[in-house]
Amino acid sequence: MEEELPLFYGESGKPVRATLSSLKMLDVGKWPIFSLCSEEELQLIRQACVFGSAGNEVLYTTVNDEIFVLGTNCSGCLGLGDVQSTIEPRRLDSLSGKKIACLSYGSGPHIVLATTEGEVFTWGHNAYSQLGNGTTNHGLVPCHISTNLSNKQVIEVACGSYHSLVLTADGEVFAWGYNNSGQVGSGSTANQPIPRRVTGCLQNKVVMNIACGQMCSMAVVDTGEVYVWGYNGNGQLGLGSSGNQPTPCRVAALQGIRVQRVACGYAHTLVLTDEGQVYAWGANSYGQLGTGNKSNQSYPTPVVVEKDRCEHFRSSLEDNEDDIVEMSEFSYPVYRAFLEYLYTDSISLSPEEAVGLLDLATFYRENRLKKLCQQTIKQGICEENAIALLSAAVKYDAQDLEDFCFRFCINHLTVVTQTSGFAEMDHDLLKNFISKASRVGAFKN
Repeated sequence: MEEELPLFYGESGKPVRATLSSLKMLDVGKWPIFSLCSEEELQLIRQACVFGSAGNEVLYTTVNDEIFVLGTNCSGCLGLGDVQSTIEPRRLDSLSGKKIACLSYGSGPHIVLATTEGEVFTWGHNAYSQLGNGTTNHGLVPCHISTNLSNKQVIEVACGSYHSLVLTADGEVFAWGYNNSGQVGSGSTANQPIPRRVTGCLQNKVVMNIACGQMCSMAVVDTGEVYVWGYNGNGQLGLGSSGNQPTPCRVAALQGIRVQRVACGYAHTLVLTDEGQVYAWGANSYGQLGTGNKSNQSYPTPVVVEKDRCEHFRSSLEDNEDDIVEMSEFSYPVYRAFLEYLYTDSISLSPEEAVGLLDLATFYRENRLKKLCQQTIKQGICEENAIALLSAAVKYDAQDLEDFCFRFCINHLTVVTQTSGFAEMDHDLLKNFISKASRVGAFKN
């Protein structure tokens, strides 16, 4: 069995889970932040967390359980005791001997880290007490946060822009930091300088997962219910309103739905249910909710994910094995373009190659692919290939493309009739072309 590594969090606050073997296969030397590291240094990397507004800071552990950092060191987020950038890895001695369980980056910026033993360390910007050490002084080195957490084992951490959450092994949530919109869940809007347990509706609940948006907080409990609090100007709390919520409130619109995990963007929220369904709500000016429009949503809205095209294609073959075509019948560019379409929903190839792909699309009744092929053919038509493309359109019953190619031939009739393609034109197609051209007046004096 592969050794499972801890969760590391990037700037978005989304977890990335990796295994030891997968990191061995990954060439981290291709990551810009590691470009100046030696091959020997790269071989020792066991875990890595890249963070910062431009992905220009990194904390990583080695196979020897040493912790190193490098990067721009914005607001002291490298934890080295200064704000000097470094292009060479420097050991983070203040965490010597610690094994990292999870880490979260707040865009303030600040860092919250939990060790495998459940201890919490914070450092970085602290103007709003987001480090939880009882002060507003910047933290240039990791500070152990023990107030109200001394007998707790923290298993998950999350950062908003200027506030922080941690989840303990017994299902309790503690919060601290900026609280102008109620994001620490205390019932007021006063900043919280030290960790305090979030109670209210969570008092007798066992929390399984936490997340932070810019100025809001979320928790999933063991019954699958979702509780939210904090800023709600874009409907990111999913309560059907835009009013802020100073204490945890259950998302009633998810009644009867068991949620497994919650994740937050800057001002929007996603949840995953135990049936694999995704719901989204909040800000949507960039289409981040995946609802097909750019309107904000204040209620959970199901994200309808198109069935994987590869799976659909595979299923169609299993349903009708007689329709299987040997790919060797097609050129490599056509085969490559077909795979590209299956995985990316787009194609990139020449008009002549698009004819071969049109053949494949017609055979498998992939109508959307047929349309993409026709668009490619239209964009690349010229006098020399016009007859060949017209022939293909007729052969594959692509009426719109046939009309387009025919009009092109009529508009360039003198040159087209002098091409080799016209000279080698199929007899029946030639008769039909001349008849149709005559009807539209192409041969009038």
